[in-house]
Amino acid sequence: MLERLCAYAIIAGARAVTGLRSLWIGTTPIPAQRIYYANHSSHGDFVLLWASLPPELRSRTRPVAGMDYWGKGGLRGFIINRVFHGVLIDRTRGAEGGNPLEPVERALADGDSLILFPEGTRNLDEDVRLLPFKSGIYHLSRAHPQVELVPVWLDNLNRVMPKGRALPLPLLCTLSFGAPLAVEEGEAKDAFLERAREALLKLAAPEGR
Repeated sequence: MLERLCAYAIIAGARAVTGLRSLWIGTTPIPAQRIYYANHSSHGDFVLLWASLPPELRSRTRPVAGMDYWGKGGLRGFIINRVFHGVLIDRTRGAEGGNPLEPVERALADGDSLILFPEGTRNLDEDVRLLPFKSGIYHLSRAHPQVELVPVWLDNLNRVMPKGRALPLPLLCTLSFGAPLAVEEGEAKDAFLERAREALLKLAAPEGR
């Protein structure tokens, strides 16, 4: 019950502060297993994307988050584990020879949809719209070809929660959902990552808007 109340409070708060608007441009909110991949500029990104989904999709959609930030217990741990049922990845495992995507693989095998940020870290450079993608999204698509990859551009959220600010600024935020894609037969990793990145950038508002 507490988890459900917290979820309702977070959704209501996100909508009140951002005037959340969802544009399903290239797809519709259907109950298919998906990886929603988006640009990443603040710790609130997955909250807004999760809140924008219809309830029937939200219940089976889990954000992928870094254990170094979200795995510290306390309120932060309660929110990510009990409210969002997040998939925590240990980003140091790759450097140590492990597979940091193992928890993500298990979640997909269980039939869950995911929220993923392929830049791998928050983009705090206002002069760069989108950082290069990490290779994880390519490997996940190859291993799970039945899962649709849906690009989602989050517009204005970096201004709602700028770095160093404790309280959000009320600004209109728009989420644009694009057409699903997947790795094509014989498609090279670098070619796919560039194609996925371009699909996301096409959803972005023109610079200077």
